[in-house]
Amino acid sequence: MGNLRTVPCTAPVGTMTDGFRIGIDLGGTKIECVVMDPAGSVCWRRRTRTPRGDYDETIAALARLVTTAHGAAGNPAPVGIGIPGSVSARTGLVKHSNATWLIGRPLQQDIEAALGVPVWIENDANCLAVSEAADGAGNGDSVILAVVLGTGIGAGLVVNGHPVSGANAIAGEWGHNPLPWPRDSERSGDPCYCGLSGCLETWLSGPALERLHGRETGQTLEPREIARRAGAGDPAASRTLDAWTERLARGLATVINLLDPDVIVVGGGLSNIGQLYTDVPKHWQRYVFSDEIRTRLVAAAHGDASGVRGAAWLWPRHPDRSG
Repeated sequence: MGNLRTVPCTAPVGTMTDGFRIGIDLGGTKIECVVMDPAGSVCWRRRTRTPRGDYDETIAALARLVTTAHGAAGNPAPVGIGIPGSVSARTGLVKHSNATWLIGRPLQQDIEAALGVPVWIENDANCLAVSEAADGAGNGDSVILAVVLGTGIGAGLVVNGHPVSGANAIAGEWGHNPLPWPRDSERSGDPCYCGLSGCLETWLSGPALERLHGRETGQTLEPREIARRAGAGDPAASRTLDAWTERLARGLATVINLLDPDVIVVGGGLSNIGQLYTDVPKHWQRYVFSDEIRTRLVAAAHGDASGVRGAAWLWPRHPDRSG
């Protein structure tokens, strides 16, 4: 994958207290790193492949990126990292991550030891929600649900500008609930990495969309190609996409019934499937317990960069967490 883009910071450089922040999106397939200047603009960005399955090399890759980012910022800066999962308040170890090689590891301690700067780790969906609440598609809304649809699925919740993690640090883990209102053919579901079967993640993730199409057609296609063919009128791809969006509508309807958000912002690789923004609201009409549905379903305003921007936004202008 290599470098996505490298842009020199043009704002005046300074010390950590000058407001420069580094954001990292640690995903299952790629790691993206940005430097955010004091005005909240991304002035440097780089992307590299995730060393899948190798914890030590993941730490090393993060350290290399941050070292380079410090050079772009002019001085060391605090680091926010979005991860697919969360950190246990009881043990300080990563839990509930589809990047399974992170589970049970003291990620924050190891990264801080490698970097020598403060690190704030948050669920990647919460980072997406923070970014979109700050200056994105949810700006001005009270209750924002940010949904990540990619290699795995998750969600983050922001209420009145503040991310909500919950008493167990699992707020937004809708991907590990069962598919609601299942048909007879959906009763069992595929095994999930969490140890259960039939979780929403096994129905709605990118790999799940690929499996759905493969079972129906015998073809192995990436989600983007399935969507492209559906848009071009291919009947098989259209059936696959309709089945997937209908399941997505059922999953989101349960969240609307519980939280009644103003807006649902979609990020992750599958957020680029344009049909979901028209088809899902049509399908969820049947399942949302209201005579009128005002909740908006929109793409993340900052696209694929929203999660990494939110990781940087975790830190206020000064490197403490007091806001």
